[in-house]
Amino acid sequence: MTAPPATLPPGSLGDEEDARLVAEVEEKTPVLYELGTTGLKRAAGYVDEEFLPQLRGRKAVQIFREMDENDPIVGAMNFAVRNLIKEVDWPVVPASSNREDTEAAKFVESCMDDMSHSWQSFIDEVLSCISYGWAWHEIVFKRRLGPWQRTGEKRSQYNDGLIGIRKLPIRAQDTLLRWAFDESGDTKAMIQLAPPYYQTVTLPITRSLLFRPGAHKNNPEGRSMLRNAYRPYFFKKRLEEVEAIGVERDLAGLPKVDVPTEYIKAKPGSDQYKMVDSMRKMVRAVRRNEQEGIIFPRAYDQDTKQALFEFSLLGSGGARQFSTDTLIQRYETRILFTMLADFIMVGHQNTGTYNMHLDKTGLFKTALNSLVTNIADTINRHLIPRLFAVNGWRPASGKLPKIVPGDVEAPDLTQLAQFLGATAGLGFTWGPDAEIERWLRRISGMPELSEKAYKARQKESRVEEATRYAEEQTRYLAARSALAQGQAEQQMMAQGIPPADQMQQAMGQYDQGQAAQQQAQQSQTDNRRAEELHQQQLMQGGSASGARPPSRSGGGSSSRPGAGSPSRKGGGRRAVARR
Repeated sequence: MTAPPATLPPGSLGDEEDARLVAEVEEKTPVLYELGTTGLKRAAGYVDEEFLPQLRGRKAVQIFREMDENDPIVGAMNFAVRNLIKEVDWPVVPASSNREDTEAAKFVESCMDDMSHSWQSFIDEVLSCISYGWAWHEIVFKRRLGPWQRTGEKRSQYNDGLIGIRKLPIRAQDTLLRWAFDESGDTKAMIQLAPPYYQTVTLPITRSLLFRPGAHKNNPEGRSMLRNAYRPYFFKKRLEEVEAIGVERDLAGLPKVDVPTEYIKAKPGSDQYKMVDSMRKMVRAVRRNEQEGIIFPRAYDQDTKQALFEFSLLGSGGARQFSTDTLIQRYETRILFTMLADFIMVGHQNTGTYNMHLDKTGLFKTALNSLVTNIADTINRHLIPRLFAVNGWRPASGKLPKIVPGDVEAPDLTQLAQFLGATAGLGFTWGPDAEIERWLRRISGMPELSEKAYKARQKESRVEEATRYAEEQTRYLAARSALAQGQAEQQMMAQGIPPADQMQQAMGQYDQGQAAQQQAQQSQTDNRRAEELHQQQLMQGGSASGARPPSRSGGGSSSRPGAGSPSRKGGGRRAVARR
């Protein structure tokens, strides 16, 4: 055993004291109480997680906006992301197939189509979280009282009186003043300071949606997907500026002005110092453009008769040691690496294959599918429950409908054909299984099944399942009968009965059983037919007598037809049965 240290580190009380504290906390702290925090660095509503000062708060918003709107590589990358995600379908799936859950899903779909802006516009605004790391959207409700209402709080395509979604507007990232947190570090509100009035507005999280690509430490500002691209963007921007200056100097030449030595040593404020300063400004301002030209003084030395001032352009000394194009292209590729979008450079380089291009686009689409799922999860967790809560609608199933987005892009049809061929080889058929067929149609970009065709597929599926079950039962009964027959044969052999006699005895028993069964069925049929004929004759006899009194011949009367006829006595039913 090693000896304990002479001095304990700060905050350490020793093993025994730590164990006592842990036991005390476990005993006295309620289970529902939160003990720790996320460790987010914040103070007075401002987050201080970024170690680069220029990427904190509003400065980060300005830089990411510059990257998004001013750089062609970042712009191409965001253009690809936005347009691919905007093509995704956002269907609403009911919690179950019962009527109430189906109506709840239709209600959510109606709210998505009944906003003052389109669903695609909302998704396009949400995707600003890619550049800035977060996107805050306020939830604005309305009462659905028909399309003839003048105000937006009541105007709707529907007149059912329910509360729907009026709009989901974004609250721009550059209007953030600070955040509001609770004791545990959860975000409670966004404090906004926006033009044109520049008044502080509190936007509670209970009436908002917060979208983030990543939420480390539950940071409300998330993490921009351009964060890792900032460093290559910084160097790329500087190299492009140096390259532009170098090209201009190569075209125009390096300006040079020769001045006397005493002018350079002149005291500040003197005429000679002012002359040198004007020459310095002139050299810096020399440009090859439509306003090029200089006004230069002509002065000579009285002793040497040489010009005091001389302006000239120095030419380039040869090719540069480094290729700026190669350096800039390297940083452009690194920017695309951060978003797995380097496939954009395919075709602009001398390397790369088609299979490599497919692999890279596959990774890019997988990343986008993850982002789409993240957006749908935020809507399902916060928007849909609040929509049903304001309407006081609690489905009996206890579950709410969900938005299940489709894939970013349909899979390759060649691969899909190979998949269908492989599944067909495994015994899969397209027709009956409606759910799989609907899914295959969706991922392959085919038209979806109509409701009528979908129900027909479901019916076919149920019929096929029942047929398969009947076949399995038939095989089971046949196997059971064979087993019973084998056991009977073993018993008969144990009794000493020869196999031929076994067969004859079994056939005789089978024939006797079949004959007895047919005789019983025939007897039941004859009795039923005789009873029906008897009831018909009773009805005919009563209708034919009318108001006449009954006949009393034969020493009495009878209510049954033919009761006094000797020919039908005792054999009436058998005669009818024979006929």
